[in-house]
Amino acid sequence: MIRLSALERIRRKKIRRIIGLMSGTSADGVSSVLVEVMGYGLKTKLKMIASGEYSYPKPLREKIFELFDPKTSTVEKICHMNFVLGHFFADCALRLMEESGYSRVDVDLIGTHGQTVYHIPDPVDTCGFRTRSTLQLGELAVIAERTGITTVGDFRKRDIAAGGKGAPLTAYMDFIMHRHPKLNRIFQNIGGIANLTFLPADASPEDIIAFDTGPGNMIIDGLMEYYSNGKLRYDEDGETAAKGTVDRGLLEELLRDPYFGEKPPKATGRELFGKKYVSKIIGYAKSHNLAFEDVIATATALTVETIAAAYERFIMPNYAIDEVYISGGGVKNRTIMQGLRERLKGIKVLEYDCLGIPSKAKEAVLMAILANEYVMENPSNMIKATGAHKNVILGMLVPGNP
Repeated sequence: MIRLSALERIRRKKIRRIIGLMSGTSADGVSSVLVEVMGYGLKTKLKMIASGEYSYPKPLREKIFELFDPKTSTVEKICHMNFVLGHFFADCALRLMEESGYSRVDVDLIGTHGQTVYHIPDPVDTCGFRTRSTLQLGELAVIAERTGITTVGDFRKRDIAAGGKGAPLTAYMDFIMHRHPKLNRIFQNIGGIANLTFLPADASPEDIIAFDTGPGNMIIDGLMEYYSNGKLRYDEDGETAAKGTVDRGLLEELLRDPYFGEKPPKATGRELFGKKYVSKIIGYAKSHNLAFEDVIATATALTVETIAAAYERFIMPNYAIDEVYISGGGVKNRTIMQGLRERLKGIKVLEYDCLGIPSKAKEAVLMAILANEYVMENPSNMIKATGAHKNVILGMLVPGNP
C-alpha cells in the first residue's frame, strides 16, 4: 500500500478547507477568513464559512510602524518582529477557528500574506545584480508550528524572481472568479494603497489590465492620526472630509507626482505614499493655514481623482466601462464612494459585497485561493498585472505537524 504524503492528501481532497490571513499597507490588523474551496484555476468554486477582523494592539502596531521608517528600524527589530508577527497571525487563525466552531483537524491549509515592511517594485543595481525586492513579516514556521496546519505564504517573492513587480496579486482572483461574458468590469480595491483589475468582457489572461492607482486610505489615515494626536486612526464614514473644502492648489500639486502618469504595469506602497508624503501635505497645510477638515477633504479628493484619472488614462481610451466594484476599507468612507459616483457618472459603482464576499475580506480570500493554487501546483501570477516574464507558482510552504 502506497502511503500518501500530507501534501498529496490535501491535493486529492474534493473540498479543501482553508484559512486566509491578510494584513495590508494600513497595518490596522489582520483580516481572516475560513473558506471551502473546490477545484483550482478557472474551475475554482468557493464557499465562505467565517470571517474575522483582529486589530493590532496599539503597542504592537507602534512597533510595526517603527519598521517602516529607516530612521527607527533596525536589523534586530526586523528579525524579532518577524517571529512576533508570526505568533500574532497564528493567534488570529486559532481565534477564527474557535469562533466558528472548527478545530485544527478540520482545516487543511493556511494562506498568509504577512505584513509588508518594504517593497521595491523598480529594479536597483547592487554589486552587479539588478533586481526588485520585497519583504513581508510573519514567520511561516511559527504559524505552522502553533496551529499544526500546513502554511503557505511569501506569495510576492517568486513573481519578483521571475522579473515581476510582485503586485498586484488580486488580479488572479478577479480573473478566475469574476469574469463576465458581456460586461467590462473594474475591480477596485481601496486599502492603504488603491489598486484595480480591469476585465474586459470574456477576458483572457492577455486582456487583463491591473496596477496600483496610488494612495487609498493611507494618506487620510496618516493625517487623521497626526491632527488628532494619535486618537483617531481613520476618517470614520468620511465624516471629516465631508465637513471640509478641497484646496485646489494642494490637490493640483499632489497630482503632479510622476507616479500617476506612469504606464502600467506598476506598483507602489508606503515607500512613496507614506510618512514623508504625509509630512509634505502637513507642511503645505501649515504654510497656507488650512483647516484640519480641509486637509482631510483634499487627501480624500486625491484618492478619488487618482482612481478616476487612472481609468481615463489607461482604460477608457480603448474600452467602455460597464461596472466598477469597490472593495477594501474605502467602501466604508461615504465621501470616497460619493466622490467616485459623481466622478464616474454613467458607470455603475457598486460595493463588492454584492458578489457574495465581504469587501474587507476579499484579500484574505485571495490568500486562501493562492494557497490552494500552490498545493495544486498551478501558476497564479498574472504577467499582464505584474510584468513578470513568465507564469510561476506563487508561495512557499511550511508543513504542519504530523
